[in-house]
Amino acid sequence: MLAAFKVRSYRFQWPADLLTSWAFEMETLILGWYILVETESVLMLAILASLSYLGTLIAPLFGVAGDRFGHKTVFCAMRGTYALLACAMMIFGLTNTLTPYHVFAVVTLMGLIRPSDISLRNVLIGNTIPRANLGNALGMSRATQDSARIVGALVGAGLLTMIGMGQTYIAIAAFYLMSMIFTFGISRQLEPGERVKTVTVAGPPVSPWRDLRDGLVYVWKTPAVLAIMWLAFFINLTAVPLTSNMMPYVAKVLFQMDATGLGQLVACYAGGALTGSLIMSWVGPLQRPARFCVQSAIIWYGLLFAFGQTEGALAGSAMLYIVGIGHSAFMISLGTALLNVVDARFRGRAMGVRTLAVYGLPLGLMLAGDLIERFGYHTTLILYCSSGLLITLLTATKYRNVMWR
Repeated sequence: MLAAFKVRSYRFQWPADLLTSWAFEMETLILGWYILVETESVLMLAILASLSYLGTLIAPLFGVAGDRFGHKTVFCAMRGTYALLACAMMIFGLTNTLTPYHVFAVVTLMGLIRPSDISLRNVLIGNTIPRANLGNALGMSRATQDSARIVGALVGAGLLTMIGMGQTYIAIAAFYLMSMIFTFGISRQLEPGERVKTVTVAGPPVSPWRDLRDGLVYVWKTPAVLAIMWLAFFINLTAVPLTSNMMPYVAKVLFQMDATGLGQLVACYAGGALTGSLIMSWVGPLQRPARFCVQSAIIWYGLLFAFGQTEGALAGSAMLYIVGIGHSAFMISLGTALLNVVDARFRGRAMGVRTLAVYGLPLGLMLAGDLIERFGYHTTLILYCSSGLLITLLTATKYRNVMWR
């Protein structure tokens, strides 16, 4: 279960990713609660959540930059920027000058960079971890995000209630700074004796735009990669929105809970996701990760539908725990399947396109915000689950030769 930690680089990357994930989740929760309380609009909450994924449109450029200048270099620059923006929010909070306009501005800047963070994590794992341990490394990496949802939800909500926004951002900025320090210890390639086979093409230097075009063409003309990209897009469009950034609405409106109750709901969901990540790490390499990815997507939609039928905070919390397990199973199998089939030359660009697929999430959030105000949360969830399940089955059927067989 701890096989990936035999690699020195991973022993630096894991705590760096953990601290960044903690800060991410704390920010997401406290800013979402702040906007919902200040504006009393679920649509504004959806817009704020959508801005967090603005950078999905330019994520392939981060992949190009990583392939050209080094993924570690780009990674360190990104995490330094997180710390600067967190310090700005800390100052606004401590001086009592924070307004929703400040929040939207900072989240917009953060949203240009943050979506590429997870894809670069996976690229560095692919660059430094032997193929036999990829599933284990991705599972433990996913555990950093899941545990962060627990810590971020409970600690973030607790600190916000007790000491206010400005003091809470002191902790967030400290997490980002420590994460950047750990990131400097990550290796640029596999350790001696563990190098994967790569293909080097000699020739004159090419422009970044040519690199980007080659990466997009590679994804489009490789059925195994393209199928995974489509599935990632549709899952982010229909499955993720209603159990992630809409959680403040679920807690406040459906279950009549305060900020502490919101933290408890998110912690239950994250606890299930952490359990799923640990199970996937313990299971080890998947023999058919693409097939398992489709199966776990179908199960995840079924669990989401069941959550939509629950009543009361206790039953909802228990169901969210189970939904979280399905979430992790899908995400880890998706990442494993993608890293297994992508050529090492295009790894950064392909993972950048994978991040581009996350753009389905802000689209789904914007649509969900409008539908919830018109028809209610439960009706919207049923509509999303039904359409997502149908699209998943159609995708698996169209690409059955590479995803199922």
